[in-house]
Amino acid sequence: MNGLPRWSVVGVVGAGAMGAGIAQVAAQAGHRVLLYDATEGAASRGRGGILAALDRQVEKGRLAVSEREALAGRLAVVPDLAGLAEAGLVVEAIVENLEIKRRVFAALEEVVAPEAILATNTSSLSVTAIAAGLRRPDRVAGLHFFNPAPLMALVEVVAGLASDPSVLDTLVATARDWGKQPVRARSTPGFIVNRVARPFYAEGLRLLEEGAADAATLDAVMREAGGFRMGPFELMDLIGHDVNAAVTKSVFEAYSGDPRFRPSLVQQEFVAAGWLGRKSGRGFYAYGPEAARPAPGTLAPGPVPRAVVVEGDLGPAEPLAAALAEAGVALTRRGGEGLLRLEGASLALSDGRSATARVAAGAPADLVVFDLSLDYRAAPRIAVAVADQAPDGAGAAAAGLFRSLGTAVSLLDDAPGLAVLRTVAMLANEAAEAVLQGVASADDIDRAMTFGVNYPRGPLAWADAVGPGRILAVLDALQAATGDDRYRPSLLLRRRVATGRSLHPEPAR
Repeated sequence: MNGLPRWSVVGVVGAGAMGAGIAQVAAQAGHRVLLYDATEGAASRGRGGILAALDRQVEKGRLAVSEREALAGRLAVVPDLAGLAEAGLVVEAIVENLEIKRRVFAALEEVVAPEAILATNTSSLSVTAIAAGLRRPDRVAGLHFFNPAPLMALVEVVAGLASDPSVLDTLVATARDWGKQPVRARSTPGFIVNRVARPFYAEGLRLLEEGAADAATLDAVMREAGGFRMGPFELMDLIGHDVNAAVTKSVFEAYSGDPRFRPSLVQQEFVAAGWLGRKSGRGFYAYGPEAARPAPGTLAPGPVPRAVVVEGDLGPAEPLAAALAEAGVALTRRGGEGLLRLEGASLALSDGRSATARVAAGAPADLVVFDLSLDYRAAPRIAVAVADQAPDGAGAAAAGLFRSLGTAVSLLDDAPGLAVLRTVAMLANEAAEAVLQGVASADDIDRAMTFGVNYPRGPLAWADAVGPGRILAVLDALQAATGDDRYRPSLLLRRRVATGRSLHPEPAR
């Protein structure tokens, strides 16, 4: 499979942050790049911004002066679309407006050679709809970069209904030649990342609405126990609530009001108030030179237990037992149903039910449920919830257990599924649904979520590590507890559990 020849000219329509970034990537890969923007002076400003970024790399010793000069020589501004006539690939990166994009592609079709490829960087519009009406819709495909394009590795190569397979192959190879990590997707709302990532924000907002904890505590749990680069609230503040809410609304409407994508009233209020996050100076957090970051809620621990009885298999939390033994806690093992027994509390990994519901179903009255962790040995923090029936001190006793590992404990209200497990289950469920619907392969979905949004694991690989049967049980419990169809398990998940197959069967590339 061959990418775009190095001698081919690349055209970029739109010289904003994204278009300029794509132009820089293509020029750094050795292509001559022609940059156009309909706004007077915008293309020249875009080129100037690229050169300024290169100058900073030179100052830091990351780029030789000669390389900077050669790259600058490959970047040219053209006054109109006709100036892109010699381009073998044109990438459109303009406003997310279907009619405007259609007009641009119709004009490009009159300008470029018949064999030239036309690509759109759209993040939310249908590639099929953009190409509709052209004489050659087969040469149009999505080439979705992530911002900032020079730094972000992921590129989604998106197939419209008419896209020629050879065009898609060329774009995949070209993105790889440009140092990117390409994944293939079918043109459906949100493609891969903007669809599969919805539960990361939605479950954080839902937990906040349920009063499980404040934003700072939930963010800390997702970072320090889940291993995510940022928690959902600080990430929404960074993206901008207007942008994040608009994407959620777009996906929700495109899927005919499917409750899996239901927008949050809390976020809508933030947008109405103008609390858009970092760019407005206020979101879930305040920003500015004097703004103080609130501390996460941390439970005062009781004493480290002298002895712990491990009953049965702890499943994904088995590494916790090994870590406790290494920390010097005396462990005794016996049969049972996945409990850690210590003085003052009985601990169990969440199974999607609240601790209170589990006690009502026969679990020990002093039950404390704890959350999923990416690495129980190294996690700085863990979330727990205490059953309403538990005696005073059960939470402190649980915190004392984790204290032996140097792990802080955040007490959440008794929310079913807690934070990390609930979010991972929903991410895996959405990824499974995307595989079922033929949006992308399991391998490409997991690669997209790790390279595109820096998840510590792909959601399908994570579900396999936890156990697809456990993920299914968590979703069933959440749906039963809430009565909300947003938690309905994917048919693919049910099928894989029934047949004992993994969710991520393909080998990583």
